[in-house]
Amino acid sequence: MAMAEPVSASALRPPATPAYHRILLKLSGEALAGGQSLGIDAGKLGAIADEIAAVHQLGVEVALVLGGGNFFRGVSQQARHMDRVSADQMGMLATVINGLAMQDALETRGIKTRVMSAIEMQKVCEPFIRRRAIRHLEKGRAVIFVGGTGNPYFSTDTAAALRAMEIKADVILKGTQVDGVYDADPAQVKTASRFAQLDYQEFIKRNLRVMDISAIALCRDNQMPVIVFNLHQAGNVRRVVQGEPIGSLIGAVPEA
Repeated sequence: MAMAEPVSASALRPPATPAYHRILLKLSGEALAGGQSLGIDAGKLGAIADEIAAVHQLGVEVALVLGGGNFFRGVSQQARHMDRVSADQMGMLATVINGLAMQDALETRGIKTRVMSAIEMQKVCEPFIRRRAIRHLEKGRAVIFVGGTGNPYFSTDTAAALRAMEIKADVILKGTQVDGVYDADPAQVKTASRFAQLDYQEFIKRNLRVMDISAIALCRDNQMPVIVFNLHQAGNVRRVVQGEPIGSLIGAVPEA
């Protein structure tokens, strides 16, 4: 009689318990463009949606803030001769396009999703109402915040910090092109060193550019931790949510 193959210890081990119950994932518009200089790369959009779906399946409540730089940025060269307010408003509208694309990608994967905008456009998406957003999350829906803060002169990084406070997220996850925060641009300085962890004040003092200083100051004042990690390595979103030491932690993880 053939003997049954032994079951490995890893097969018996239950999946890791998420380290966070409610997250806010900040993505740039450029992340959705993939290798393109403009617009949305369907393959990259789908890959990011798969990452989010894997986290959602763990029972984690997921909110997102999307940038619009793949269409228009108010501080870009193309806007240098424009009125700053008009340019920023165009950038806010670009985030709505990205939000609708992400909603479609997530719902294709069976995740009920709501897009909530800081700029009212009721035929396209819901207005941002804090209590309604929290209720959507409690019901297991992914929530995508678009339109920035609704005001010019504020980046989507600052919008992410603000929304994270408002929905009482456990952490902000900032997906980037690199694997954390460095003391210099690693693309230009080969000897640049990555921080495993640094406090808010050090980030501000060093004038590091991976996230807006105003956003970090808001996180500091409200003790909101930020984890900066490489979005483009498959499985990283799930690894971060499960507490693996990936990327760079700004601030301190709150006590369980």
